[in-house]
Amino acid sequence: MIAFQARQTESLLLRSARWLTFGSAVAILLSIAVSQILLALAMVALLLSGEKLRLPPIKLPLALFLLGTLISWAFSGELTAGLPQLRKFYVFLELVAVTSTFGNIAFIRTLVLGWAGIGALIAVRGLVQFAGKVREAHELGRNFYDYYAPAERMTGFMSHWMTFSGQEMFALLMLLAFLFFASSAGRRRWVWFLCTGLMSVALLLGFTRSIWLASAAAGIWLLWFYRRWLVALVPVAGVLVFLFSPAAVRERFTSLLRPKQGVDSNEFRVVTWRTGVRIIEQHPLLGVGPEGIKYHFKDYVPAGTPLPDGWYGHLHNIYLQYAAERGIPTMLVLLWLLARILTDFWRGLRALPGGRSEARFILHGAIAVVLATMVEGLAEVNLGDTEVLTIFLAVVACGYLALQKDMQTTKQTVH
Repeated sequence: MIAFQARQTESLLLRSARWLTFGSAVAILLSIAVSQILLALAMVALLLSGEKLRLPPIKLPLALFLLGTLISWAFSGELTAGLPQLRKFYVFLELVAVTSTFGNIAFIRTLVLGWAGIGALIAVRGLVQFAGKVREAHELGRNFYDYYAPAERMTGFMSHWMTFSGQEMFALLMLLAFLFFASSAGRRRWVWFLCTGLMSVALLLGFTRSIWLASAAAGIWLLWFYRRWLVALVPVAGVLVFLFSPAAVRERFTSLLRPKQGVDSNEFRVVTWRTGVRIIEQHPLLGVGPEGIKYHFKDYVPAGTPLPDGWYGHLHNIYLQYAAERGIPTMLVLLWLLARILTDFWRGLRALPGGRSEARFILHGAIAVVLATMVEGLAEVNLGDTEVLTIFLAVVACGYLALQKDMQTTKQTVH
């Protein structure tokens, strides 16, 4: 009887840990504090359950990346300044929690649809914010593009439009993978198409160009394996969106090649990138330390270089950022980590039997998310955002769970 009760307690604790982890992964769309509190509770329940803690088979590159960060911090000479990046190690527990508690592949499906549903609601909030910005610009007598693009964009529940757009992109890509490759979209298919539309419009009106490019690259990946002929229609769709979009959206598209002086961010990004290269040349092994860019950027700007309006707290490129902060070796470990994830997921896809399946949609979605992260990372330090990093880690953990054969054969539920 005592042994039976112990097993029942362990099962209850494990179920609690699973739902708390689910809550943490979904709540990050709304609040960092709520997400991290739920993550802490999930880890406590998981430890008390006696369940073995698990990590995906990326332990070595992940450990070396964290170690490289620690070494850079220890030799930076500014230990207090670098503490925020060390505290961010806590976020990586999301990888442990998801891998250790999600014992049913159908639960991953539920998580993806949870992201989609909440992402759509946040998109509605963003669209309401957009309408408010249109009204504000009109009341102030301002040109809408000049008012909205530099610093007044929609943010959803986040503090910055880059974070909002990054989260929406991840939720959208996973939902598209679900619609394209899952065993069944269930009787609520129309709901998921509605969510797709809302998040797509929110991303378009979010005016975040790096997100547009990353979404396009990852979307082409998904289309190629869904219906290859649809890829040929992507340029046509792009032209139609351009032609039938409001003037401000068209102006944002053209700003990729012809930026508007004093409004678009092209010029200051060039300054940050060139300065980043200079930092790396002078500190190739350990960088200037975590958070060091924020405090020492102006020390490395070439003399006489004008500083256009923009944010100079980081380098707006994840590869330059980590190389300048933590050294070239740590940046190369990050590339190894990302390449290892992509390689493992691609091999897993090739090993799957033909046809739609839950494992197929999860792996395709996870690859799309990693590709989008890498493309967007050329123009933004996306994994530096806790909100974006949390979803990224949860997606990676789900991808590795989908590789497990016992997970693939588990009874699946249809939503």
